[in-house]
Amino acid sequence: METRITKLLGIRYPIIQGGMAWVAEHHLAAAVSNAGGMGLIGAGGAPASFVREEIRKAKEITDQPFGVNIMLMNPEADEIAKVVVEEGVKVVTTGAGNPGKYMAMWKEAGVRVIPVIASVAMAKMMERSGADAVVAEGTESGGHIGAATTMTLVPQVADAVRIPVIAAGGIGDGRGLAAAMMLGAEAVQMGTRFLVAKESVIHENYKKKVIAARDIDSEVTGLSHGHPVRQLRNAMTREYLKLEKEGAPFEELEQLTLGALRKAVVEGDTVNGTLMAGQIAGLVSREQTCAEMIQEIMEQAQKLLKR
Repeated sequence: METRITKLLGIRYPIIQGGMAWVAEHHLAAAVSNAGGMGLIGAGGAPASFVREEIRKAKEITDQPFGVNIMLMNPEADEIAKVVVEEGVKVVTTGAGNPGKYMAMWKEAGVRVIPVIASVAMAKMMERSGADAVVAEGTESGGHIGAATTMTLVPQVADAVRIPVIAAGGIGDGRGLAAAMMLGAEAVQMGTRFLVAKESVIHENYKKKVIAARDIDSEVTGLSHGHPVRQLRNAMTREYLKLEKEGAPFEELEQLTLGALRKAVVEGDTVNGTLMAGQIAGLVSREQTCAEMIQEIMEQAQKLLKR
């Protein structure tokens, strides 16, 4: 299935793995790339030295293209932007900010720049600044989210920009890929489905929660202070939402989530940890290898698109 995105990134299938902090490390990124998609190493809030090490480890187990996702609020974002160039990474996705100040450096090094956006206005701004494509991410996604749904955002972004659009949010199988193509996207980005990949290093407790999740089991915290996050409900989210309702200050709420993602991913704490996952978690029913997932998704999508 050739699109402008597969040609741009040099990949076989129009499937990109989300750059999830604490989750998207070298094993998962390499496995997705080896299976014909585009794997991403998620820098999250990690130091530049850690990102460099992850890039080098990924190169040891794949000769296929892979990228790095940079959260621009990371205090070491400037250094990570340089590491990408120094290590010869050719694809960067960005979130939580405007990557404009790195654009000239990345372009000179031949890096493909793909910002994650949640509005038409941001998509247009990124196109003007030189982005090669954008990820239009709907509110169905896990983690930090915008307000528009994937169904409404993707076609409006596709109409507004000339660069290719990648759809994200609520996509977990071949039906989602086919639907995204019909909306004007030329690839999809998936996170939640890859949480339960056999190559994913997250704790088994976390994986089991995603597999057991129903369609109604995600909820959004942080709406009161403008930083909404979608995750699976647990004791922590219930306490957070209770405090939000009572008007607790941001500082108090922040203390509740400090280190909570690590608790879930590394320690398997499904009670007090942050179990980031999208609304599509209810569709995720079993653990598979990345190759099995991608093959299944592509076969289903191609059958639907041929109808």
